[in-house]
Amino acid sequence: MRHMRFPRRPRLLGIPLALAIVALGAVLLAGCGSQGPGGAGSGKLQVVAAENFWGSIAAQLGGEKVDVRSIIVNPATDPHSYEPNASDARAIAGAQMMIINGSGYDEWASRLLAANSAGARSVLDVGDLLGLKEGDNPHQWYSPAHVRGVIDQIVADYDKLRPADTAYFAHQRQLFETVSLARYNDLIAQIRSRYAGVPVGYSEGIFQPLGEALGLKLLTPYSFTKAVAEGTDVTAQDKHTVDQQATARKIKVWVFNSQNVTPDVQRINELARTAHIPIATVTETLTPASASFQQWQTSQLEGLQHALQQATGR
Repeated sequence: MRHMRFPRRPRLLGIPLALAIVALGAVLLAGCGSQGPGGAGSGKLQVVAAENFWGSIAAQLGGEKVDVRSIIVNPATDPHSYEPNASDARAIAGAQMMIINGSGYDEWASRLLAANSAGARSVLDVGDLLGLKEGDNPHQWYSPAHVRGVIDQIVADYDKLRPADTAYFAHQRQLFETVSLARYNDLIAQIRSRYAGVPVGYSEGIFQPLGEALGLKLLTPYSFTKAVAEGTDVTAQDKHTVDQQATARKIKVWVFNSQNVTPDVQRINELARTAHIPIATVTETLTPASASFQQWQTSQLEGLQHALQQATGR
């Protein structure tokens, strides 16, 4: 299993990123030209998303008027430390709109954009949009309220870039919010109504925005989840606290990121199983990669709902 870490300190350009920037400059000097079907020559609005969770939403809101490419699509790829390649650079050079997560999460994308500050390109930085500060949790695609805010901004940006298609984008938005997200919204409302206040433990911060939105009582110390996410040593005190929460059944459900099973997380998994505490899983990026945002989130919510049902008998 790979180890996900957030947010990382700025570091010097890696060789792949430096080569990508060089390639990007070459593309700009040569001119983007037509990219053929689905590319700049197709007449569609060209959008590049750094990560596929935002890319999936952007594609559904854009429909047939927009061509969206997501750079991070492989579930085994760590978005924090990804090194872009020449193909990524070409895609960004030809993009009319770029969506990045920001907040120190995808610094590689910010650096690549800074190396190609095209005046005509629209850039949606989710962290900036949400007013996140340094040290804030960057995993806001797990916040239903913030997802709605990003939807609003994506459609607003589409309207500015393609004013002739505003009616189409409004229709796509209505379809996405009322049909595509219906099950997602229903599950959130059901879990919040039935299980608010239930104490749960969780391995790292990607679950925090969702857990708070669901009204669950999050017992795991923040310092534990931060250490797991950043790949640093968990303190002896935090280990003792989290271990005791499991062995004494102070938590009703344990939620862990299955893409980052550190020795500490593995130990808590075993303690939870021994104590017969139901376990639910989440992942940082779309899993499987072919899933839509709502399919991915709905599947995880259903797993969490089942674990809560097992734990509480209701």
